[in-house]
Amino acid sequence: MTVPTHFPYGITILEITYIVASVLFVIGLKMLSHPLTARKGNILAAFGMGFAIIATILFHRKDGEPIGNIPLILAAIAIGTVIGWVIAKKVRMTAMPQLVSFFNGMGGAAAALISMMEFPHVSPELIARSGMANGHVLAILLGLMIGTVSWSGSMIAFGKLDGRIGDLRVKSMKYVNITILIVLLGFIVYIMTRDVSESRELMPFIYIMFGISVIYGVLFVMPIGGADMPVVISLLNSFTGVAAAMGGFLYNNQVMLTGGILVGSAGTILTILMCRAMNRSLLNVIVGVFGGGGSAAATEAGTIKEITLSDAAILLSYSKKVVIVPGYGLAVAQAQHICHELDKLLDEKGVEVRYAIHPVAGRMPGHMNVLLAEADVPYEQLVESDEINPDLPNTDVLIVIGANDVVNPAAEDDPSSPIFGMPIIKARDARNIIVMKRGMGKGYAAIENMLFYNEKTRMLFGDAKNTLQNLVSEIKNL
Repeated sequence: MTVPTHFPYGITILEITYIVASVLFVIGLKMLSHPLTARKGNILAAFGMGFAIIATILFHRKDGEPIGNIPLILAAIAIGTVIGWVIAKKVRMTAMPQLVSFFNGMGGAAAALISMMEFPHVSPELIARSGMANGHVLAILLGLMIGTVSWSGSMIAFGKLDGRIGDLRVKSMKYVNITILIVLLGFIVYIMTRDVSESRELMPFIYIMFGISVIYGVLFVMPIGGADMPVVISLLNSFTGVAAAMGGFLYNNQVMLTGGILVGSAGTILTILMCRAMNRSLLNVIVGVFGGGGSAAATEAGTIKEITLSDAAILLSYSKKVVIVPGYGLAVAQAQHICHELDKLLDEKGVEVRYAIHPVAGRMPGHMNVLLAEADVPYEQLVESDEINPDLPNTDVLIVIGANDVVNPAAEDDPSSPIFGMPIIKARDARNIIVMKRGMGKGYAAIENMLFYNEKTRMLFGDAKNTLQNLVSEIKNL
């Protein structure tokens, strides 16, 4: 790669630009680790990507010639920017997981298309020199397979999160998925060991690989239940990063390589951490067999007991320790701001208020953290479930707001439950439990929650936002 202007030692302006962009990626990723700096980190990383794109258009040369079709490139960037901006501005917080899945899928699709377009142009000289078994071809094939799986899997995840697609639970599904994965790897080995003069002759196999990858992406996400969907989103995100890194190898583009490696490695680490939090194995994620094979018992273990707003206000006001467990229902009601008003009001009365955050509460990794950060809840008040569980027996009142599966005792008591073995927030250990729900509907995993029938539990029915507003008013009037 050469450009007209060079620095000493043969370093080009483009290479310097890519180094700067890569550094901005790393700094941005580091800043994303804390809510107080996440916004700035996101902007820095976006600036680094924009900087790299502009430098590539201006300085990239191939065989001494600049990039062609610049008007079309700029038009495509403008169209994509406008579409992305409009979608991101209009999306509700409750639909953020769907947005993440959609955008992630588009990244996988882009990586797959790059591979399909580049394979016919594999250099005949390269083939003659080393046969098909070389890193260039391997990057193309891996980019095709991983990018396609990420795209098709993300689209299914989008549909499941949006309530348009249900689960497909078949006992033999894991064996089907493993077989398909072996077939895909077999195609890679077969293509790379061919000794042909023209790579175009192998294009039918590329199209077949693409089709099989689409099927695998669909089948490995379809069986996964809602309670495990955050882990899948994280895994698919790492797939897209790896596919992008393959493009970096393919084009010898350092910024694509760095960005892809960062996304892939961060997504993989997050997936492993979440698997531990869910008590699942990574292999089960890959072959698409989460959860148990049955469903939690639907037999009621008692009667539902309700609590009035005035009684709830008195109970909270005269408590010493209160823990709030936020869930997807809090996001649906857009009640995070009034919830923070409640915790500030209790704090003024000398009540210690903390939030118990389950790793998979909501529909994507960190969903509750983002939601509460939007309401300016101090980060110090957010406590992970494994840290807060030991203190729950000393908690006077635990309030469940729109959460379900993450506090469901079936994860510990019912081996037939799809969420059995998943670590939960041990809400039943608290001295008093208040559950805010609109009705007796089941959670995303579609199983009964026996916590609602616990002798210490009191139900406070109604829309979370309206209920919290009325509760705040009652506490102020005490």
